[in-house]
Amino acid sequence: MAPKYYLGVDQGTTGTTVLLLDENWNIKSKGYNEHKQHYPKPGWVEHEPMEIWEKTVATIKQAIDSGGVLPTDIRCIGIDNQGETVMVWNKQTGKPVHNAIVWQDRRTSKMADKLKAEWGNEIKIKTGLVVDAYFSALKIKWILDSDEGLRKAAEKGDLLAGTLDTWLIWKMTGGRVHMTDYSTASRTMLLNIHTRKWDAEIIKKIGIPEILLPDIKDSCGVYGHTSRELFGAEIPISGSAVDQQAALFGQACHHAGMVKTTYGTGCFMLMNTGTTIVSSKNGLLTTVAWGLNNELCFALDGGVYIAGAAVQWLRDGIKIIEKAADTEELSNSVPDTGGVIFVPAFVGLAAPHWDQYARGTMLGITAGTTRAHIVRATLESIAFQVGDNLDVMRKDSGIKIDVMRADGGAVVNNFLMQFQSDILGIPVDVPVINETTALGAAYLAALGIGDFNNLGEISKKWKLLKRYDPKMSVDHREYLRARWSKAVERAKNWAVE
Repeated sequence: MAPKYYLGVDQGTTGTTVLLLDENWNIKSKGYNEHKQHYPKPGWVEHEPMEIWEKTVATIKQAIDSGGVLPTDIRCIGIDNQGETVMVWNKQTGKPVHNAIVWQDRRTSKMADKLKAEWGNEIKIKTGLVVDAYFSALKIKWILDSDEGLRKAAEKGDLLAGTLDTWLIWKMTGGRVHMTDYSTASRTMLLNIHTRKWDAEIIKKIGIPEILLPDIKDSCGVYGHTSRELFGAEIPISGSAVDQQAALFGQACHHAGMVKTTYGTGCFMLMNTGTTIVSSKNGLLTTVAWGLNNELCFALDGGVYIAGAAVQWLRDGIKIIEKAADTEELSNSVPDTGGVIFVPAFVGLAAPHWDQYARGTMLGITAGTTRAHIVRATLESIAFQVGDNLDVMRKDSGIKIDVMRADGGAVVNNFLMQFQSDILGIPVDVPVINETTALGAAYLAALGIGDFNNLGEISKKWKLLKRYDPKMSVDHREYLRARWSKAVERAKNWAVE
């Protein structure tokens, strides 16, 4: 009998990761390639769509080749995507009309302010989202407004818009499939989460021709097949989700009240709320976790814009570390931060503050401050931001949270995970496979072709690698968090002209 393999493709903000998993759901091989970040102006962030396409194909081939498997033995492909990053391309030529505008990009901040003042409440009720430059809708409008010819072409039906899942699936199927799933659609600010359709009123208000938008489908099911010339086989594409929801799925947080946080470029905490739409009064987002069998599962979402990106800044920006792994040793080399608190609001603050004009702030610097203090303050800032979101999640949901599952690149950092548990006052569990975004995409794909019968079968695959229990006293935790809150207030509302 031929062996069975599953591909999970995580198209992330800084690179593409591919996992090739065997039928026992162990990693057979991996692929990874970074792509370039473009910063045309301060606060603007772009990606080159053709580069992402080429790197994704190369990374899939890398995983297949290093695994030594036949493409015909791959049962299916699942894709997760970086979320709110969006692009527009020509339907006939397949050429992008502009670079993809990345979720971190702030060029539409003023547009967002105006829309929020006029229609913020209405949009929050319909979409579950706070009006912000973060989401895709205003980015699409900006691209169409950037060139008179583009808006005309869009209205004629010559252009297509989509997040990066839509782009990759369109390319992989040779332009035959233009779709997104419910979870990604819920990040655009255009999906009405009650009717489960693109909201005609919001689309009209923002000014986007609906003809541009993809079909919305469940997060699993066979959408199409890869063109044979790509990988040497027509492989079913049968799973698709936005990255954080794919991680929630990969972490087997399939029941209401389960929480995971993914530590990547940003840091994203999601709580499964089941089929209940929980509206947040304290700055969290209500989002679709996934759509299965025509039924939506919802989540509360607390996003932190800058987590791993702050460590990247230590390495590439101010060059005080050589590699990310150095942060653990440096943080442990000092007993505390020497009073330094760093709020890494490089592109504003996301949940629960939603201040797009906050900026990075370092407080408490003295002549005795060393490199180690700054590095430790950077790691602590990640944990504090996650703590802010967990507090609000407890408050909004009324659910007692006993444990948090953690995944993503930074979970290998023992200092950060221990400090995170100390700040939250609950255990933090790290699984054996920490690339849970790609894993979740692969699980969805396998479910989509019927290789899993139900979510219970997937839950049994989750394995614990390490549990971190809190060791800090309640008094010390409260002291540190009060200092952090004071620093956040000082970082707010800085970049107002």
